[in-house]
Amino acid sequence: TVVAIEPPALTTLPESIITDNHEVNWNWPFKGNITGRFSASGVENKGLDMAGNKGDPVLAAAPGEVVYSGSGLLRYGDLIIIKHNDHFLSAYAHNSVLNVKEGEKVSLGQKIAELGSSGIDRNMLHFEIRLDGKPVDPLQYLPVR
Repeated sequence: TVVAIEPPALTTLPESIITDNHEVNWNWPFKGNITGRFSASGVENKGLDMAGNKGDPVLAAAPGEVVYSGSGLLRYGDLIIIKHNDHFLSAYAHNSVLNVKEGEKVSLGQKIAELGSSGIDRNMLHFEIRLDGKPVDPLQYLPVR
């Protein structure tokens, strides 16, 4: 005789639901001086530009999964895009070395790339945060420094 057993009722939400919200704990991907700020008008800058030296470490600004690692997007050079949840992505452009591959899970502060000048004429990191696909000002999310 086969007896059907009912699973216990959930008393707490599964972890995947808890983390699938707008809350992401951000940190700076690089400590360089800001040379370009977010602007949605005029000469558009969809993120922050930070000056540095070739080879400086670029860190994951929040935990997530690498959804792009390559050089196929014009004006971004060697680029990494990380998905943090169903709402937030972050992008890290102009690297000289990419240390992570698509599908790889990354942790907060993990070295994901080395700063460079791919696609531009000076060494810098271009960093973007996108909320539901739209660029937002990273300074609204990053801790004050």
